Amino acid sequence: MMIIPDYAAYIFDLDGTVYLGDALLPDADTTIRRLRAAGARVLFLSNNPTRTRAQYAARLTALGIPTEPDEVVNSSFVLVRWLLAEAPGSRLFVVGEQPLCDELLAAGFELADNAEDVAFVIASFDRTFVYRKLQIAFDALRAGARFIATNPDRYCPTPGGGEPDAAAIIAAIEACSAHPVEVIVGKPSPIMARTVLDLLQLPPARCLMIGDRLETDIAMGIEAGMATALTLTGATDRRMLAASSTRPDFVIESIADLCPRQEPYLSRARCP
Repeated sequence: MMIIPDYAAYIFDLDGTVYLGDALLPDADTTIRRLRAAGARVLFLSNNPTRTRAQYAARLTALGIPTEPDEVVNSSFVLVRWLLAEAPGSRLFVVGEQPLCDELLAAGFELADNAEDVAFVIASFDRTFVYRKLQIAFDALRAGARFIATNPDRYCPTPGGGEPDAAAIIAAIEACSAHPVEVIVGKPSPIMARTVLDLLQLPPARCLMIGDRLETDIAMGIEAGMATALTLTGATDRRMLAASSTRPDFVIESIADLCPRQEPYLSRARCP
């Protein structure tokens, strides 16, 4: 077992890292409680825009990890911040689910149900995707709208396997419109990394990014200058790790390894 140094902040992916489906992964609650008790900052990070920050916080709290909304960053929150800086109040066509739409409406954006005067087409994880949405996105892009997206994930892990994620929606719109997506704000985007570091107000070297995906969680952490830990509880196994050129600083069986129970490896400063 490797010894993992202490960090000032621990940034946890959610799906496949802290929980899988509706079940908390073993010892996730104990690990996070011990890190907090040692004085570390804990932030939860998700590319999944199908819940608001408040809904994620409520879900974590119900699973036994008391969490406030400001301890959660997801791709819809990052998207709202980016749009507020880029084009506040603009008219948007969203290929996505209601929680994303709710966050955009709350931030003062106009949501369109047709292609007229749309400034941005937003592609996202959308289990309500139908042909009419594709047609409106196509028409809006041909009329000059910009094309952005919440996250690049191919699928969202579930206990039974997975669900097609935003990459499928992006691909459908790109294929028919010939407009490549301009900006994706979710992991591994530096936009999300900057959002996290702005909230933490810490240098990246003092932060540990923990996740189950090499191409998003680990890639973002490396690019941002954070330390990284790959957990094998989700989308990545050792065979996939061996075949990848992306190299995390640490590989752990689960996040319980951040606070190992074995006395020789226990950092008392970090995990009381």
